[in-house]
Amino acid sequence: MTHLILNLPQGTVGFDFTLEAAQKLRADFDLLMQQLKIAANAAGSPPTTKLKNLEYHNQGTVFLEVFCNPNLYPSPFAAKVLITVKHPEFRLSTEAEFCQVSEDLDQYLTALA
Repeated sequence: MTHLILNLPQGTVGFDFTLEAAQKLRADFDLLMQQLKIAANAAGSPPTTKLKNLEYHNQGTVFLEVFCNPNLYPSPFAAKVLITVKHPEFRLSTEAEFCQVSEDLDQYLTALA
């Protein structure tokens, strides 16, 4: 199993992650990107509907949780995600740029292809 490596503002974390879990997270990120683009195109207009939060959970060797409220950000490039990685020996919670985590995920998927 290959490690997913996330480049965070305060350092890097890597952990076992399955292809299936990565594909699900990629699909969730793609949906979030669409929502953020819609919100960016509607900037300056009153919001017509509240966008759905990204709430991703995966229990593998470690527990990974990714959360983002797209209603808080004017564009995909400004968006941040909250990341929690839990293992019996540690817990890491931090905020990271959506685009950086998305790029890290793409690199992981490319390495598995």
